[in-house]
Amino acid sequence: MAAELTASGGAERPVESKADLVAYLAAGEKAPGAFRIGTEHEKFVYRRADLRPLAYEGGRGIRWLLERFADRFGWQIKREGGLPVALERERASITLEPGGQFELSGAPLATLHDTCREANRHLAEVKAITEPAGLGVLGIGFNPKWRLADIPRMPKPRYDIMTRYMPTRGTLGVDMMYRSATIQVNLDFAAEADMVKKFRVGIALQPLATALFANSPFSDGVPNGYLSYRSHCWTDTDSDRAGMLPFVFDEGFGYERYVDYMLDVPMYFVQRGDRMIDLSGRSFRDFMGGRLPELPGELPTVDDWADHLTTAFPEVRLKRFLEMRGADGGPWNMICALPALWVGLLYDAATLDATWDLCRDWSIEEIARMRADVPRLGLEAPFRDRTVGDLAVEVLALAEAGLGARAHADVDGRDERQHLAPLQDIVDRRETPAEQKLRLVRDEWNGSVDPIFTRFAY
Repeated sequence: MAAELTASGGAERPVESKADLVAYLAAGEKAPGAFRIGTEHEKFVYRRADLRPLAYEGGRGIRWLLERFADRFGWQIKREGGLPVALERERASITLEPGGQFELSGAPLATLHDTCREANRHLAEVKAITEPAGLGVLGIGFNPKWRLADIPRMPKPRYDIMTRYMPTRGTLGVDMMYRSATIQVNLDFAAEADMVKKFRVGIALQPLATALFANSPFSDGVPNGYLSYRSHCWTDTDSDRAGMLPFVFDEGFGYERYVDYMLDVPMYFVQRGDRMIDLSGRSFRDFMGGRLPELPGELPTVDDWADHLTTAFPEVRLKRFLEMRGADGGPWNMICALPALWVGLLYDAATLDATWDLCRDWSIEEIARMRADVPRLGLEAPFRDRTVGDLAVEVLALAEAGLGARAHADVDGRDERQHLAPLQDIVDRRETPAEQKLRLVRDEWNGSVDPIFTRFAY
C-alpha cells in the first residue's frame, strides 16, 4: 500500500496585521542562482471506446486511477473526507480539477531540460496505466465534445462551494471549472522590484501567449467561434478575481498593493481539519477583524491567507512566486514550450530589461484590447500597426536570446532554445493549434471532432 498524507488544516500562527500578509509574499524572494521552474499541465481522461469522461467511483474511474498511480509508481495519497483526491511525490503533485481534469503540478526544477524530463516521465506513467485500461488522455484548452451535464463532479468540498458561487458572478465560470484545461509555469523573483518588472511584462505579454497556445476552438462538438474559448471563458467568470490587473502598472505597485487587491477579493472558504466552511462572498478584511458570522471572533491563520491567494485567477498571479496563466492545454511539446517562452523572457536580466523596453510604453487600454481580441483572432489580432503574429516574431527572438544566455546544455549538448521550436513553427506557419484542428475537422474529418481524441491523445 502507498503511504498517505492528511489534508492540511488551518492550525498555523494567526495573522496579526497586513504587514504579516506582505511579509508572506516577500518571503518568496530568492537569489537568481536559486530560481526554479514549476510547470503545471491539465488534461482530460476518457474511455476510448465511447469518448466519455470518467466518473470518480466505479471500475476504472478517477479514484481507481489515483490508487493505481500510488500503488505502481510510489505516489503518496492525499485524502479529503476519507477519499483519495491528490497524490504527492518528490515535491510534485497530481491533483484533480473539478471535472476530473488530471493535473501534474511539477516540482521546482533548475532547467527546462529537467522540466521536460519530468513531463515525459509523468506522461509515460499516465500511458502505462491508462492504455491497457482502455483509457485515453487529451491535452487541449476546452473539451471539444462533452456537455457540462455529461461531466461527473469530483468529491472536493471546495469545488461544491465554487460551483454554487460561480453563477452569481458570471455566465461561464462553471464551464471554466469543468470543461477547460491549461498549461502554466511558476517562476521566481529576486526582490520586490524584480517581481514588479516580471509581473508587468507577464501581464503585457499574456495575450501573446494566449494567441500562441490557442487550442480550444470547439465546444459541444461544433466550432464555437473562438480560437481560445478557454481564454474567452475567463472574461465572464468572476470580475472580482479574474482579469488583467491594470493597477500592476501604477507607480508604487508592489507587495502591499497586491495584498490590498487580495483583501478585496471575496473569499470562498476556510479549511478546519477535514471540514470546509463556506465563506463565499465574505471579506478577508472582516476575517482579520474577527467579524465573520461563521467564525465569530476567530482570526485567520497564515494557512488561511495562503489558501485565499489561490482563489484569485488573474492572468498573472502572485503567491510566493509568479504564475503565468494565459495558455490553453496542449500536447507534450507545448508543455515544454510554455516555460521556455517565459524563462527565456524573464530569467536572464538583460533579456528581461529588453523585453520591458519593448512593452513599457504600451497603454493598459492597448493591452486590454489585445486581450479581448486574441481569443477570437489569435495571431491575426491587431496590435498598433501590426498583428500579434508580427509581435510574436520579436518576442520569440528575445526568448531565444534569454535561453541562449542561460547556456544550460542537455546530454546531447543542445541548450534550452530547442524547446521554443514548436512556437517558432506556429509563428512561421501563422497557424495556431486551434486553426490546425479547425482545418482538420472541416477538410478531413467531415465535421466530426471525435478524431481529435485519437490524433492528439498523449
